[in-house]
Amino acid sequence: MKWQGRRGSSNVRTSSIGGKVVGGSIGGIIIAGILWLVFGVNPMTALQTGQVVAGSGNNNNTSTEAATSNDRDTQFVKVVLADTEEVWHQIFNEAGSTYKEPSLILFTGQVNSACGSASSATGPFYCPADQTVYLDTSFFVEMNQNLGITGDQQGSGEQDNAGKAGDFAQAYVIAHEVGHHVQTLLGISQQVSEASRQVTQVEANKLSVLQELQADCFAGVWAQRNQERVEFLEAGDIDEAINAASQIGDDRLAKASGGAVVPDNFTHGTSQQRV
Repeated sequence: MKWQGRRGSSNVRTSSIGGKVVGGSIGGIIIAGILWLVFGVNPMTALQTGQVVAGSGNNNNTSTEAATSNDRDTQFVKVVLADTEEVWHQIFNEAGSTYKEPSLILFTGQVNSACGSASSATGPFYCPADQTVYLDTSFFVEMNQNLGITGDQQGSGEQDNAGKAGDFAQAYVIAHEVGHHVQTLLGISQQVSEASRQVTQVEANKLSVLQELQADCFAGVWAQRNQERVEFLEAGDIDEAINAASQIGDDRLAKASGGAVVPDNFTHGTSQQRV
C-alpha cells in the first residue's frame, strides 16, 4: 500500500493518564481475544463483559495532545485518517451534506473515553458519545505477530514497509471504525440502538451484525474511492484485506476459542459475510 508523501490528519492525538502514558501488555489473551482485539470489539459489549479497566475515577486525570511523533505507525495512522476525511467529505458533498471529521486517539494500555474506561484488551473501537476512534499502539504488533498478516514486501520496495503487518489490512480496520462514525452522522447507530432496546437479545444481535457488516461495507467504499483518487493499492493489498476479513468472522472466532458455534450469539457476522 502506497501511503508515504500524502497529507496526515491533524485530528490524531495521543492520550495520557495521570500525566504519563500508561504501559500495558496483551500477554496471554487467547487467539480469539487477539482477533477481537485487532478488529473492533463493540466498545459497549467490551464494557459489559469486563474487558476494561475500572477507571471512572481517573476521568479528570486524562489528557490528550496532538500526536507529533514521527514514528512510522503514527504517520501511517495520520495518513489513513486523512484519506478517510478526503473521501467522506467528497461523498457527503455529493449528497448535499457536510461531513464532520472524527478524532482519533492513540493510547497505550488504558484510556478514558466518553463510552467509559477501556484497556488494550477492548481493541480498536469507536465511541459515538465523543465521535472518536480509539486505537491502542500495540495494534500493529498484534496484527503482525498473532494474525499472521504480513505486507507485500515486494510492493513499492519502501524500506519502512519491510517486515510490517499488511498496511492495507491495518487501514481496513481504521476505515471500519470510521465507518461507525459515518453511521453515527447518518443516524443509523441511533436507530440500531433504539431498535435493539425493543427486541429480544437474539434479534438485537442480528441488528448488530447488520451494523458491523455495513461498517465493513463503508470501509470498502472508502477503499474504492481512495483508489480512484490516489491509486494507493499495490499487488497483494486486496488479498491482505480478504485474509483479515476471513479470520474475524464470529463463526471462526468461536471455533478458535474452543467454544460452540451459536449463530444467535453472533454480533459481527460470519467470515463469509465479512469477506
